[in-house]
Amino acid sequence: MRETVAAFLARDAKDPRITGFVTVTAVEMTRDLRHANVYVSVMGSESEKTATMEGVKSLAHHLRAHVGRALRLQFAPEIAFKLDESVARAARIETLLNSIKPAPTPDAVNDADGSHD
Repeated sequence: MRETVAAFLARDAKDPRITGFVTVTAVEMTRDLRHANVYVSVMGSESEKTATMEGVKSLAHHLRAHVGRALRLQFAPEIAFKLDESVARAARIETLLNSIKPAPTPDAVNDADGSHD
Protein backbone atom coordinates (compact mmCIF):
# COMPACT_ATOMS: atom_id res chain seq x y z
CA MET A 1 0.00 0.00 0.00
CA ARG A 2 2.79 2.43 0.95
CA GLU A 3 4.66 1.77 -2.29
CA THR A 4 1.50 2.15 -4.37
CA VAL A 5 0.66 5.49 -2.75
CA ALA A 6 4.26 6.73 -3.08
CA ALA A 7 4.38 5.77 -6.76
CA PHE A 8 1.05 7.51 -7.41
CA LEU A 9 2.25 10.71 -5.72
CA ALA A 10 5.54 10.62 -7.62
CA ARG A 11 4.14 9.90 -11.08
CA ASP A 12 0.45 10.72 -11.27
CA ALA A 13 -0.08 13.63 -8.87
CA LYS A 14 -0.54 16.68 -11.09
CA ASP A 15 -1.83 19.12 -8.47
CA PRO A 16 0.20 22.37 -8.69
CA ARG A 17 -0.07 22.84 -4.91
CA ILE A 18 2.25 19.88 -4.38
CA THR A 19 5.51 21.80 -4.35
CA GLY A 20 7.47 20.25 -1.49
CA PHE A 21 9.36 16.97 -1.56
CA VAL A 22 6.79 14.37 -0.40
CA THR A 23 7.73 11.04 1.18
CA VAL A 24 5.21 8.43 2.31
CA THR A 25 6.56 7.36 5.69
CA ALA A 26 3.85 4.93 6.84
CA VAL A 27 0.38 3.61 6.17
CA GLU A 28 -1.96 2.35 8.88
CA MET A 29 -4.98 0.38 7.77
CA THR A 30 -7.95 -0.88 9.72
CA ARG A 31 -8.44 -4.66 9.99
CA ASP A 32 -11.24 -4.61 7.45
CA LEU A 33 -9.04 -2.62 4.99
CA ARG A 34 -11.73 0.04 4.55
CA HIS A 35 -9.78 2.96 6.04
CA ALA A 36 -6.15 3.97 5.63
CA ASN A 37 -4.16 6.72 7.30
CA VAL A 38 -1.29 7.68 5.03
CA TYR A 39 1.52 9.52 6.80
CA VAL A 40 3.60 11.81 4.62
CA SER A 41 6.66 13.88 5.31
CA VAL A 42 6.96 17.12 3.35
CA MET A 43 10.25 18.97 3.03
CA GLY A 44 9.92 22.68 2.40
CA SER A 45 8.76 25.88 4.05
CA GLU A 46 5.64 26.00 6.20
CA SER A 47 3.63 27.50 3.30
CA GLU A 48 4.88 24.73 0.97
CA LYS A 49 3.92 22.09 3.55
CA THR A 50 0.44 23.55 3.93
CA ALA A 51 -0.13 23.81 0.18
CA THR A 52 1.28 20.34 -0.43
CA MET A 53 -0.96 18.79 2.24
CA GLU A 54 -4.00 20.50 0.68
CA GLY A 55 -2.93 19.11 -2.70
CA VAL A 56 -2.46 15.52 -1.53
CA LYS A 57 -5.72 15.61 0.44
CA SER A 58 -7.55 16.69 -2.71
CA LEU A 59 -6.12 13.63 -4.51
CA ALA A 60 -7.49 11.16 -1.95
CA HIS A 61 -10.53 10.25 -4.06
CA HIS A 62 -8.46 9.57 -7.20
CA LEU A 63 -5.89 7.71 -5.15
CA ARG A 64 -8.59 5.56 -3.56
CA ALA A 65 -9.73 4.28 -6.95
CA HIS A 66 -6.12 3.75 -8.07
CA VAL A 67 -5.23 1.77 -4.93
CA GLY A 68 -8.35 -0.38 -5.22
CA ARG A 69 -7.45 -1.34 -8.79
CA ALA A 70 -3.70 -1.71 -8.22
CA LEU A 71 -4.04 -3.90 -5.14
CA ARG A 72 -7.15 -5.73 -6.39
CA LEU A 73 -9.07 -5.04 -3.21
CA GLN A 74 -12.75 -5.86 -2.88
CA PHE A 75 -13.33 -2.43 -1.32
CA ALA A 76 -11.06 0.53 -1.98
CA PRO A 77 -10.10 2.09 1.36
CA GLU A 78 -11.03 5.61 2.44
CA ILE A 79 -7.71 7.46 2.54
CA ALA A 80 -6.81 10.17 5.02
CA PHE A 81 -3.47 11.96 4.73
CA LYS A 82 -1.63 12.94 7.91
CA LEU A 83 1.49 15.09 8.13
CA ASP A 84 4.39 13.17 9.66
CA GLU A 85 6.77 15.61 11.34
CA SER A 86 9.14 12.93 12.66
CA VAL A 87 11.62 13.21 9.76
CA ALA A 88 11.83 17.00 10.04
CA ARG A 89 12.06 16.73 13.84
CA ALA A 90 14.90 14.20 13.58
CA ALA A 91 16.78 16.43 11.12
CA ARG A 92 16.38 19.40 13.47
CA ILE A 93 17.67 17.39 16.46
CA GLU A 94 20.65 16.22 14.40
CA THR A 95 21.44 19.82 13.43
CA LEU A 96 21.21 20.95 17.04
CA LEU A 97 23.42 18.11 18.26
CA ASN A 98 26.02 18.85 15.59
CA SER A 99 26.04 22.53 16.58
CA ILE A 100 26.93 21.73 20.19
CA LYS A 101 29.49 19.02 19.42
CA PRO A 102 32.89 20.25 20.67
CA ALA A 103 35.63 20.81 18.13
CA PRO A 104 38.38 18.18 18.31
CA THR A 105 41.35 19.17 20.42
CA PRO A 106 44.88 18.85 18.99
CA ASP A 107 45.53 15.89 21.34
CA ALA A 108 42.41 14.07 20.08
CA VAL A 109 43.48 14.60 16.47
CA ASN A 110 46.96 13.20 17.19
CA ASP A 111 45.50 10.18 19.03
CA ALA A 112 43.07 9.50 16.15
CA ASP A 113 45.76 9.45 13.46
CA GLY A 114 48.08 7.28 15.52
CA SER A 115 50.89 9.80 15.87
CA HIS A 116 52.17 10.28 19.39
CA ASP A 117 54.74 12.74 20.65
